[in-house]
Amino acid sequence: MVNCISIDDEELARELLKTYVGKVDYLQWKGSFENPLEALSFLKDNKVDLIFLDIQMPQLNGTEFAEIVKKTGVHIIFSTAYSEYALQGFELNALDYLLKPVTFKRFLNAVEKFPKNEKDIENSIVVKSGYDLYKISLEDIIYIQSESEYVSYHLKNGKKILANQSLKNLESSLPKNFLRVHRSYIANKDKVTGLKGRDLLLSETIIPVSDSYFEDVKNELF
Repeated sequence: MVNCISIDDEELARELLKTYVGKVDYLQWKGSFENPLEALSFLKDNKVDLIFLDIQMPQLNGTEFAEIVKKTGVHIIFSTAYSEYALQGFELNALDYLLKPVTFKRFLNAVEKFPKNEKDIENSIVVKSGYDLYKISLEDIIYIQSESEYVSYHLKNGKKILANQSLKNLESSLPKNFLRVHRSYIANKDKVTGLKGRDLLLSETIIPVSDSYFEDVKNELF
């Protein structure tokens, strides 16, 4: 069962989602909250898998709440009357974004994105490049490179996606099969085929390994 709660300052919106959850056999309703601070207290003592989260709320808005709980493993589906917040939702790796009023069909489409197993949880990331959003499979990434104020994702199909991110912040959010090998490079460990001097071989690609990371790279990969 997937344990669900709703956080929304509109009572009608909370009641509608409660009704929808009751119609889906694998969803379990655990409560609704008008105040996001009360929801934070609830999360400390209760197992919650999925949160239906409004964005425009007093005291603590939805995106701020999502930032606070993102390391807990709980999944989020945003719901709001304002379409301009959709981009923020996807940048926070939300499962989906529901625009009010929410139909039951649209609700079903959203909850079906809930990962069925642990492998599904970390098999892709959402990357913002300019005004565009890309959902990138992690296994398609060969390495990630810092380029001034940007990072570039180098993919196995030869494509390169540039994003306005910090390599340092990105490093902490990636799964364990990604390894920092240089101040400007993060490598996908699954793509490593060899180490030649201070050069790391990734299939037909070569990236440098800095002195400060060399021992860690050698011990971790070889």
